[in-house]
Amino acid sequence: MTAPLEGIRVVDFSRVLAGPLCGRTLQDLGAEVIKIEPPGVDVARFAAPVNPNGVSGYYAQQNAGKRNICIDLNRPEAREIALELCDQADILVENFRPGTLASFGLDYESLARRNPGLVYVAISGYGQGGPWRSRMAYAPTVQAEAGFTHHSLRHFNDNLQAAQTDALSHADVYAGLQATIAVLAALNQRQQTGRGQFIDVAMAATIMSINERAHVDLNGLELNDEPAILGATDGSFFSGPSGEKLVTAISLVGSITFRFFVTAMRRPDLSADPRFSTPAARRANLEALKAVVQAWIYSFPTLAALDAQFDEGKIAIGEVRSLDAIADSEWAEYWGATLNVDDRNGGEFRLPGRPWKFSDAELPLPSGPALQGEHNRQICTELGMGPARIDALQADGALVGNNAARVIANVLGAGSP
Repeated sequence: MTAPLEGIRVVDFSRVLAGPLCGRTLQDLGAEVIKIEPPGVDVARFAAPVNPNGVSGYYAQQNAGKRNICIDLNRPEAREIALELCDQADILVENFRPGTLASFGLDYESLARRNPGLVYVAISGYGQGGPWRSRMAYAPTVQAEAGFTHHSLRHFNDNLQAAQTDALSHADVYAGLQATIAVLAALNQRQQTGRGQFIDVAMAATIMSINERAHVDLNGLELNDEPAILGATDGSFFSGPSGEKLVTAISLVGSITFRFFVTAMRRPDLSADPRFSTPAARRANLEALKAVVQAWIYSFPTLAALDAQFDEGKIAIGEVRSLDAIADSEWAEYWGATLNVDDRNGGEFRLPGRPWKFSDAELPLPSGPALQGEHNRQICTELGMGPARIDALQADGALVGNNAARVIANVLGAGSP
């Protein structure tokens, strides 16, 4: 069996997260990905912990399996290497500020004249045009600008001692995944038209599109005391029969979802209790209602027995686990939820596995994260360059070797007391 994207070549100009995640996803699906890294290195290599040879787990997670060529695009010879790689590519991924690659002659129009089948995806904060085109864009700031942070702060309200943004980079991750979806759609269209195309992915638009509550704000709707039926942040936390920390998927307050609890607990009397008879009453007496549910939970001998009873009432519960705890679970073993890659330093990185299983495809395991410039000579040879030309490119500084260890040592040293 072959991988779904076997035979597809990706040139990955991106760094840190959104673009590299797109490239890594394409690689996981079987594409060949060549990462082009600048002499100053992808800043993700700085993310702790960093191995003595300059490879971090953060960098490995987004770049495992990719080959690496390091070129200095400020040099004409390096730009020619990039052009030759793009001539042979099916996909180009980049997430620089709009206009950056164009300044090196690597814009879509220039590349498409040489390679009409190229699918070129550019990920940025606010798109390639418009009034916010040139703004810096990182996940926390884009999430703040695009309603994500406001939604969370409004929901938790006084339960927060201080305003907080989210711990994970949703804008980057979702933009990378949406870029992957768009690329696959463009490849399918290319089969019909023979032409590639340019894809503009904006992190801000992505965050708006994945907000399942957007219709409430965009249409001036008012929930009042009635929470959304599938409001993920309305689930209550409880302690399990053996002290497990649990969360329910639905709200105790909602008119529809409260009935599910009544059914699961076999307590129709709770609906007639004036403290719990309306959404407003349940919200005002939420702690008392949670205490009733908690006492009922403690009546079960095991979590499995409790889960079966909740299931009867169509209520999903989940135990709050650390990532390493679920990675060691029976489910993770069945799914193959983690995989190991060489850490390039005598050990291994344990990384998340693939989120899909194919009935008629085989996904190859990724190699370890490449060192900076590790495949310079190999890739240039594949482009038809002889040893003398490669040596000259290295001597001229167009091709750059593993500069990461020195750069990282300088960066980390600058932050030392």
